[in-house]
Amino acid sequence: MSSPHGQHPPDPTSLASGEPLIARLARWSAERPDAPAYGFTDHARDSAGTPHTLTWAQIARRVAVLAERLSASVADGERVAILAPQGLDYVVGMLATLHTRAIAVPLFSPDLPGHGDRLRWTLADCAPAVVLTTSETRDQGERLLNDGPHTAVREVVAVDEVVEGADAAGAPAPPDPVTDPASPAYLQYTSGSTRQPTGVVLTHGNLSANVRQLWEAAVGRGTEADTTITTVGWLPLFHDMGLILTVATPLLTGSRAEFMDPAAFVMSPVRWLRLLSRHERVYSAAPNFGFEHCVKRVREADKPALDLSGVRGLLNGAEPIRPETMRRFVAAFEGHGLRPSALVPAYGLAEATVYVSMDTANREPRTRVVDRDALADGVVRECPEEGERTSTLVSCGAPVGQRVAIVNPEDHTEMPEGGVGEIWVCGPNVAASYWGAPERGAGVFDARPHGQERDGTWLRTGDLGTLIDGELHVTGRAKDLIIADGRNHYPQDIEATVAATHPQFRDGRVAAFAVPGDDGERLVVMAETGASGPDTEQLTRLVRQEISREHGLHLHELVLVSRGKVKRTSSGKIARSACRDAHLKGMGVAV
Repeated sequence: MSSPHGQHPPDPTSLASGEPLIARLARWSAERPDAPAYGFTDHARDSAGTPHTLTWAQIARRVAVLAERLSASVADGERVAILAPQGLDYVVGMLATLHTRAIAVPLFSPDLPGHGDRLRWTLADCAPAVVLTTSETRDQGERLLNDGPHTAVREVVAVDEVVEGADAAGAPAPPDPVTDPASPAYLQYTSGSTRQPTGVVLTHGNLSANVRQLWEAAVGRGTEADTTITTVGWLPLFHDMGLILTVATPLLTGSRAEFMDPAAFVMSPVRWLRLLSRHERVYSAAPNFGFEHCVKRVREADKPALDLSGVRGLLNGAEPIRPETMRRFVAAFEGHGLRPSALVPAYGLAEATVYVSMDTANREPRTRVVDRDALADGVVRECPEEGERTSTLVSCGAPVGQRVAIVNPEDHTEMPEGGVGEIWVCGPNVAASYWGAPERGAGVFDARPHGQERDGTWLRTGDLGTLIDGELHVTGRAKDLIIADGRNHYPQDIEATVAATHPQFRDGRVAAFAVPGDDGERLVVMAETGASGPDTEQLTRLVRQEISREHGLHLHELVLVSRGKVKRTSSGKIARSACRDAHLKGMGVAV
């Protein structure tokens, strides 16, 4: 199958190099020993933020000390789980594990509220031999392990205690880094929006290829010698984009990463913008929620101190991208140096390491207004302007160093341009399996397009999209499609309609899904509401009217729940399947 686009022909030398990224740590330690490598701004003890920075020489010494400790206690292929708070110790733990022949499992701190069950399930699945944490969270980690059948864990190690004094005492020579690109590097657990979290087995080759692809797409070809770039982030380091942006990308070029805790951003999103303002030639990423949060929560009094003129790219991905959010974000911060072209819609998934496609950072985001009914029938028909029966698609650009095709999910034939089908991906960044259960990956990683069986295997993403002028436009998630009255409906469109119905509803806290009925699927909407507002009958009447007018659908039930009850994944996506399950078990007030 030929590449469906022609904007970025892959360069095998630069994009598919088998050199593991971790091998470059020694290079930057020798060539740029005093240059800042990783910086963490801690808002937990000081609301203004206390910066902590490690140079390339310092990070290399800490990694060497911890890698030596791990190599003495972990066999090839055993798992090392990282259960540390966001911070520099997390970075050291991840890099040290990558430097061994163990398999890293980036997870979250055991004190993260509301995720205990997920953490127990994941630990039971990956069965780590060693758990890396910090002295502050070791007790919580040990209690968590004692609560579950985690018999494989032999040791809980506090990273900060092991690396204490590494600068003064000097560091041992680290073990030789992995040289086989096919060797497993880490397990990236999926966010679980449609199923239990599953560990994607990512190799050193996958990691190296995807970081190179992402760098070339964002910064440009032939720029790997550029050390002036800074990446800034608040995404959790156990999240695929947070891990790649903050931990892995600096290894490629010897550049710099600055980051903070996600909770610090949620409490005060202006902190992210302030960190962006401190650097020139800066790149960052966030889901749509992050941009919306800035629009709503950054005070006018805080804006004059911002200087976003150094921002080169803000990737928007990980959840449906709303054009209106991008417009509001630009309107809010364009007067403070932000260029509209800095907003970069992107698409990716853990099974492809993270990055698949992104718009180029030298133009404003490109959108297309299309007929909603035609889109539901699998055809893109553009409209001259927005209307009641239209949807707006956002271009995620063309892939770099990998191939994307739109395939009919039933007969596996490639769709013509403008046809809607399943997004398939092929490239050196694509994983080969899920951890511990090969049957989970059957039909996912080994797909072959009809008539193109010699073209290698492809990844079936489960997402729906279309290619227009060679650029990817994501339309939804196949498993989340609502089929009512013989027509397909995208849940994110219905959710946006409900959220706009009344201020009582929280944007991003509405889930639309279907439940079985005697006469086919029935539409249910679960929505969080505040403590006060109009009565339920009035809300229901408004919602029914808007859904009928906008989508031609009958609302079977409106389920009102308190704040925090619309389930979301660890990466912030609406977990519609979990919401459906909760509804069927009787959670919430059905109206």
